[in-house]
Amino acid sequence: MTIFTLGPEGTFSHEMAEELYHEKIVLLPTIQSVFERVQEGKDLGLVPLENSETGGVGTTLTCLQEFTIFIVGEAFKEIHHHLAGKYDTIQVVYVHSQTHEQCSRFLESEEFPTIHTRSNAESALLAQKNPNTGAIIPEGAARRYHLPIIRRDVQNNLHNVTRFVILSSKPNRSRKGMKCSILIDPQIDRAGLLHDLLGVFSEKSINLTRIESRPSRRGMGSYVFFIDFQTAPGWREGMQRLKDLTNVKELGCYLEVKSAT
Repeated sequence: MTIFTLGPEGTFSHEMAEELYHEKIVLLPTIQSVFERVQEGKDLGLVPLENSETGGVGTTLTCLQEFTIFIVGEAFKEIHHHLAGKYDTIQVVYVHSQTHEQCSRFLESEEFPTIHTRSNAESALLAQKNPNTGAIIPEGAARRYHLPIIRRDVQNNLHNVTRFVILSSKPNRSRKGMKCSILIDPQIDRAGLLHDLLGVFSEKSINLTRIESRPSRRGMGSYVFFIDFQTAPGWREGMQRLKDLTNVKELGCYLEVKSAT
């Protein structure tokens, strides 16, 4: 089996894949390309879904709307960002946009000019090649690209965690206790709609672990809702009740995946 994830070497996605799997890992340039490859066949994908500091990963959420893909597992990784570089004088810092959000206080306090990159690994590559530059990257990327760490743990929150999800073209058929994810797309706007939808979970004593609204991209004021919940007796009846009220896309039910090492 092949595991597709975001590259190049040295991204947090790459590190997470190495921790979870001994199978072949294929690194791709974008999160969307991971979804595209998983949708083609039997292999799995690994992508970041949300971060404890900055919230949902927009590209992943958009792809969950657009692709016929299922979540079959989740994993959590502590995230540590470090300022690294080969030079005593740093005039520019390369940083991925989400890394920038997670390290905004440090960057603002130091007043570093920043250039956004497509990944933490690309930040490391650019800092390795260009004089008087640095990068905010994970320790693994610093080692891979031979960049000394100048300042450790520059993230805003020392308890910074990213939640990753494992993707498959087929849903998980296990009946064990798990978490489930769904996408609700009301396609209408009326008073009390959200109250009615959430009431289904209350009636069935289903515990919500996450709810996030995202633009439906049909125009201003139109939203979809990503919801995670813990399974409980009656949850399947609850899903049918929701489907009677609105449009529901089941994204999958799954367990946490632990390290393979």
